[in-house]
Amino acid sequence: MNEAEIGTDITARWRRAAALQSLRAAGKLLVRLEGRQLALFDTPDGVRACDNRCPHEGYPLTEGSLAGDCTLTCNWHNWKFDLRTGDNLYGGDRLRVYPVQVRGEDVWLNLAEPPYTARYSALTQSLRGAFDDHAYDRLAREIARLGKLGADPLDALRLAIVWSWQRLEFGWTHVYAGMADWLKLYDEYAGHAEHQLVCLVESVAHAAFDVLRERDYPYTAASSAFDERTFLAAVEGEDEAAAAGLIRGGLRDGLRFADFEPALSRAALAHYNDFGHSLIYVTKAGALIERLGDAVAEPLLLSLLRSLVYATREDRIPEFRGYAEALRAWGRGTEHLDAGRWRGRGINAALDLTVAASDREPAEIYRALLEANAVNLLQFDLEQEDRVQVSVSGNVGWLDFTHGITFANAVRKQCTLLPALWPQGLLQMACFAGRNAAFTRNDDLLARWRVGDPAAFVDGLIERLFDHGQGEYIVSVHWLKTTLAVREELARGLPERLADVLAAGLNRFVSSPLKRRRARRTAHQSLQFVARE
Repeated sequence: MNEAEIGTDITARWRRAAALQSLRAAGKLLVRLEGRQLALFDTPDGVRACDNRCPHEGYPLTEGSLAGDCTLTCNWHNWKFDLRTGDNLYGGDRLRVYPVQVRGEDVWLNLAEPPYTARYSALTQSLRGAFDDHAYDRLAREIARLGKLGADPLDALRLAIVWSWQRLEFGWTHVYAGMADWLKLYDEYAGHAEHQLVCLVESVAHAAFDVLRERDYPYTAASSAFDERTFLAAVEGEDEAAAAGLIRGGLRDGLRFADFEPALSRAALAHYNDFGHSLIYVTKAGALIERLGDAVAEPLLLSLLRSLVYATREDRIPEFRGYAEALRAWGRGTEHLDAGRWRGRGINAALDLTVAASDREPAEIYRALLEANAVNLLQFDLEQEDRVQVSVSGNVGWLDFTHGITFANAVRKQCTLLPALWPQGLLQMACFAGRNAAFTRNDDLLARWRVGDPAAFVDGLIERLFDHGQGEYIVSVHWLKTTLAVREELARGLPERLADVLAAGLNRFVSSPLKRRRARRTAHQSLQFVARE
């Protein structure tokens, strides 16, 4: 926006506010001008004026205390402001102050707005302060002010990415994946200001929390022409600098997300990576870049690359070592496909069953494995949450079970795009099914948790997300991601049995207690571990 466009932004609007004698007699006055409540103060430094409502929670500042150095204290929460500048000396929102002139016996105030660029700059600086403090309520106010200013509210997300990506030591966390899904809901709830603000605040606050008190972890500044084979070798060799240089070079040469997507998907499925997070993150990166623009492509792709380099590679541990042999055996299947055969089977048995069905269409195998993981979600053994004498490998809970669904959703998307990856995607879904089956119960819980209309149930659950009440972002974001993944799968027209099980599993997940800290189990495992050192 240029000066010609902002017009009255830079035109003075002086208004008479009060008689100087009245102000000096009282020391402070409340005045109303053009629908605003303004506070006037007679200070040793001259007459000062500000909004009467504290920017924190609206307490009247004429009820505050004024110190001789022009410091105004709101007595509600002890916030302190410099009346000369509006700076918050306590560390919160800025106070709007107004230029003052004394003309003869009268006090005049300039009510004109500063130029748009100045207001935008001041607001984003204040937003940054709230971000660095992880001040949830303040973030909500600053983002609301951004919208009131007439700026693009999505700038709050773009700025959150810029402020966070280099402070994520090991690359992507759930924050950007959650941001992509909150952004989807933001668009769906156009015209609902309250719901949309929730989407923005949850996204920005989650980013603020994940980088709270973290320093920068810089990336290489080098760049080289992007080549998929070289990129995949660099990721496999855990060479972040080389892989990041290739991403930078590709962006420099005008490549877009779609140009990187095949390589990123192959890297994500090259191993049973990070219990499926890697592939989920690839799908969310594409959604974010498409919606927020190319300005966020470099931060998101480089931090995604870092998470791929640092990802745990579960197929290298004994528990999942059968995965490699199953992948080599792919295509030799001859057996009938029956989703029920996966129920209760361990990892190797699940892999063998998947290979045995590998002559079938990938979509058929996908539906069977999706049902197996949905049954696991429905059948999770809640007693597992309270067990104390559990090995570290047995630290499995609700969130692990939701990954079976969100990973499946990502497999369908990326393997439909790149059909050669179906064997990896399906076998890794089998790894999920086999691993989680060990922590399920045999009771038939479908009748108890079945919902009459799965699609309507999910729609109602989405409405609940806007006031989820969860204190941890990691919990609310899993609720969000799992709900949207289930909705996407239901929208494809699933068989009735699969739709029922999927919705019932989701229903049980959001309706059950979630134990997030297991003090005795941690103590037990630590004592056992230290005793063997």
